[in-house]
Amino acid sequence: MWTLAGQGCWRRRALAAWATRAARRGLPGPRPAPTRGAAAESKTPDRSYSSADRKEKIDMSRFSVENTRNFSIIAHVDHGKSTLADRLLELTGAIDKTKNNKQVLDKLQVERERGITVKAQTASLFYDYEGKQYLLNLIDTPGHVDFSYEVSRSLSACQGVLLVVDANEGIQAQTVANFFLAFEAQLSVIPVINKIDLKNADPESVEKQIEKVFDIPSDECIKTGSNIDVLDETVEEIILSSISMSILGMYPIDQSEYNNLKSAIEKLTLNDSSVTVHRDSSLALGAGWRLGFLGLLHMEVFNQRLEQEYNASVILTTPTVPYKAVLSSAKLIKEYREKEITIINPAQFPDKSKVTEYLEPIVLGTIITPDEYTGKIMMLCQARRAVQKNMMYIDQNRIMLKYLFPLNEIVVDFYDSLKSLSSGYASFDYEDAGYQTAELVKMDILLNGNIVEELVTVVHKDKAYSAGKAICERLKDSLPRQLFEIAIQAALGSKIIARETVKAYRKNVLAKCYGGDITRKMKLLKRQAEGKKKLRKVGNVEVPKDAFIKVLKTQSDK
Repeated sequence: MWTLAGQGCWRRRALAAWATRAARRGLPGPRPAPTRGAAAESKTPDRSYSSADRKEKIDMSRFSVENTRNFSIIAHVDHGKSTLADRLLELTGAIDKTKNNKQVLDKLQVERERGITVKAQTASLFYDYEGKQYLLNLIDTPGHVDFSYEVSRSLSACQGVLLVVDANEGIQAQTVANFFLAFEAQLSVIPVINKIDLKNADPESVEKQIEKVFDIPSDECIKTGSNIDVLDETVEEIILSSISMSILGMYPIDQSEYNNLKSAIEKLTLNDSSVTVHRDSSLALGAGWRLGFLGLLHMEVFNQRLEQEYNASVILTTPTVPYKAVLSSAKLIKEYREKEITIINPAQFPDKSKVTEYLEPIVLGTIITPDEYTGKIMMLCQARRAVQKNMMYIDQNRIMLKYLFPLNEIVVDFYDSLKSLSSGYASFDYEDAGYQTAELVKMDILLNGNIVEELVTVVHKDKAYSAGKAICERLKDSLPRQLFEIAIQAALGSKIIARETVKAYRKNVLAKCYGGDITRKMKLLKRQAEGKKKLRKVGNVEVPKDAFIKVLKTQSDK
């Protein structure tokens, strides 16, 4: 990855040599470079740094995968890609803001002479957004059709693109070709209407073209001119939208296989950057990871590849989704370093007293089905807390339904239920629709009063009882009996909402009592009860791994 830090060293050496020669000849030396203060007076954003400051302060190793993204600028030839790249470099402080910054990334002489980009070039941008610093790797691509191979090569390494369209010329042939290259690569596309401050610019007409040709709403277009700032939108679209849709825990069946499984996961994630990996540990399951996937099928394919290519056997926890919480106090915001936090582990779900509201991810789902199954499917959607947005016939026999779904309602078994109700004829697709406020609660599972962190889950308040009862019943069927009674409870805070009991083994202490005084029998039974009560206090319930595997199966597999 090419950065501009090296130019600073070359420039300082050149200035030093110039000053030496000037002093020998009695001539005035070069003007000093602007200081950090001067840069501030020239309205450089506080969140950017000068190249010299960055060389001293930025440690590349501290940028995690979650805060690093690659994006590209694509467009028709001469629509302003290189100019946009120059302004982005200035806004982030990668280069000093001067009038001489023209085609900074075009290093070839022929590129500067002809004013076109021939070879894709890259630069690293450091950008602060909502209290976090992101590493954005920018790729500036050619626009001419003769060099389209450079575009396709660049897009294979990206998570999103800025699609630049000239406000004077509108959509051109290479604009369409580059868009479909990005579309086929399943990248986030951010349309940028450039040169809107020119005399003959018609941005409204270009917006309509983008909406008609690319089916991108006009309100998603970014309009830019001589003063631009598209990095906020780039971060939101490319980084923040990349929040994984499905998260689960993965543990080796045998802890001796931990290193082998770690190596296998690292190799698979090398060519699949959409998988997020966080180390995790469990008292019952040992060391493992929390993995984020784009969906349930993505997770199943990843797990299948582990088994087939690396002969790895793993334990998977029930998939969850990333929730958000808006913190309520300045002290908590200072502690977490942000007002809105993302929760990927249900055990770390904050208490209601610490937040103003909880947010859950939602998706816009599209269902196409024969009309004879419409009633059943609508009842299924309502049971999953979905809100109907549209319903229309697409031909004489088929109907299209659009619903807003909470993601956690469809991430596990919705597709299977839909296929079952429609005899396999219904199809389903969904797309990200952001977050919405929801009444979420953290449900704890307790064994004899002790919380089992591996079974903690986040549920909607209206579904807490049914979910808690189902887990307690499955746990009752899975736990081995002990010499003492085991109380299995589902709790919301201090309130118990469901309970099951695993009866204790019982020795017949009256077996040798053939007749005699009843008080003798009562004394033996009382002593036995006191012993079991004491054993229950000191005895620990260890949940075996095979019991976890049974409990963590979905309700549909019961």
